[in-house]
Amino acid sequence: LGIGTGRVAIPLAARGVAVSGVDASADMVRVLATKAGAEPIAVTTGDMASDLPPGPFALVFVVVNTFFNLTTAEAQQQCLHSVSAVLGDGGRFVIEAFVPEDEPATSSAVDVRSITVDRVVLSVSRSDHVDQTAMGQFVDISPAGITMRPWQIRWATPAQLDAAAAAAGLHLEARYGDWTGTSFDDHSPRHVSIYAKSEAVHG
Repeated sequence: LGIGTGRVAIPLAARGVAVSGVDASADMVRVLATKAGAEPIAVTTGDMASDLPPGPFALVFVVVNTFFNLTTAEAQQQCLHSVSAVLGDGGRFVIEAFVPEDEPATSSAVDVRSITVDRVVLSVSRSDHVDQTAMGQFVDISPAGITMRPWQIRWATPAQLDAAAAAAGLHLEARYGDWTGTSFDDHSPRHVSIYAKSEAVHG
């Protein structure tokens, strides 16, 4: 999910894994199509909440907080139902995401991402910790002018993800603090969670 320009998908395809992907950005999908090694990858341009290829798949995965690009709880729940529907018998869903921290009800930040003699890139953001949403802009300022790249996310806690997954017929099989298998605990800033399709919804 969120295949983008193929940073993860292309190395998998190079190992002989049959890879399919979905992404909402037609621009990213076009970039992926130009890359060496992308030829065997089947790509769908669409919403990862509802436009998944039919499967069945042994594995569906979404990494680097991409699941949170679905900006409502309803869209996230729909995505989990869609994933469950395309997983084959014994299939797994893997999600990598950050663990939200306790914060004030609202907060905002302006950070310098990079600065040179003729260019400044700022990150401007505002978070609502009641709605569990954040939005912002990357602001690029140079003699050529000002450009902005917007972003928006809706985060969920691991416990909320577990509940939403269970409602879609998926149960938590394992959770780690990173891709190397580090134990997950209350201090882990990230998680890699593995969900299995529940027996009742197999087939």
